[in-house]
Amino acid sequence: MNAPQDHNPFAGAQPTQVRERSSNRSRTLGISSIVVFLVLAGLMIVPAPYVIKSPGPTHDTLGSANAQDLITVNDSQTYEATGQLRLTTVGVSGGPGYPVNFGQVLRGWFAKDSAVQPREAVYPENVTQEQIEQMNQAEMATSQEQATYSALKLLGYDVKTQLNVSMTLEGSPFEGQLEEGDVLSTLNGSTITSYEDLISLLDTIPAGSDVTLGYIEADQVDSENPEIHEISAASSANEDGTGSRLGIALNLDFDFPVSVDITIDRIGGPSAGMMFALGMIERLTEGDQTNGQIIAGTGTMDTSGDVGSIGGIQQKLYGAVRDGATHFLAPIDNCDEVIGHVPDGLRVVAVATLDEAWDAVQKIGVGDDEDLPTCTAGATRQ
Repeated sequence: MNAPQDHNPFAGAQPTQVRERSSNRSRTLGISSIVVFLVLAGLMIVPAPYVIKSPGPTHDTLGSANAQDLITVNDSQTYEATGQLRLTTVGVSGGPGYPVNFGQVLRGWFAKDSAVQPREAVYPENVTQEQIEQMNQAEMATSQEQATYSALKLLGYDVKTQLNVSMTLEGSPFEGQLEEGDVLSTLNGSTITSYEDLISLLDTIPAGSDVTLGYIEADQVDSENPEIHEISAASSANEDGTGSRLGIALNLDFDFPVSVDITIDRIGGPSAGMMFALGMIERLTEGDQTNGQIIAGTGTMDTSGDVGSIGGIQQKLYGAVRDGATHFLAPIDNCDEVIGHVPDGLRVVAVATLDEAWDAVQKIGVGDDEDLPTCTAGATRQ
């Protein structure tokens, strides 16, 4: 007689239940995967409220583009150079009319040569792309003029400057006494032929002192013998507490003894000023100062010869080394952003003035750059 067998009436159902649970799990995972895919796909399309900054093109100010020299000097002897002085730029995506998606933003966050910022931190609200381009071109034109002025002054040229009144600022001691287009001619009897003349004189006058301005009225500027009018008022204090200021906004009209033309497309803003000035100086200086070296840089240029800070310097460093530069001239006021972000193979030199930048170019050209100042924490102009 056979032994009795245990019998489980549900034994046959267990594989079916396991298969059903497995099928449900697979279906859930499949649906979740599809949802995630659709979300990610949507993020790749939906515009993101961010701006991505990346290395832009660099341009040799001693070279040419579209068969035309970037810098052309007329009315003077010029000299060839074997090196390069490359201005650097930043590529910006995400501005008005050029939105980016979240996929691009994610890539920008993880790229060491890129930076991602909220759009409102970069562009004013409701500004259009056309307005941005107009502003950039205006800043570029001013930058080129100031670069030309500073370069020619460094080389010893006499550059006469007409100081046109743009407006009197609120609270100015001369408010209501000058009109737009009037031209300043004297200060306390001393002739003013440049912006530096004006500032130098004001720096010697204690704040609150009476000053007398000589000026030519706007409608008499082009007259053969214009009448010089005089007005007097107590000066206001300079921002740093030394010397005086007038509270007058000026437009400078330069009379250059040498004709300099700068031709460059699709580049705007003021940050190429220093490199334009260095390119002009090299063109007008006998000998080959760059001597085969590829030197990049950035920085604004004012009529006092000071190199000003700029935006996007980290991206410019990467653009410079990408295009073969071994040295980079950086505004000293940007040094805190430079430290820790210098690509391999690039030596950064900190400069505060055009004189310092030109001295650096000459020393790099002859291989005597070991003692040139580099960026250090808290570096400031002297």
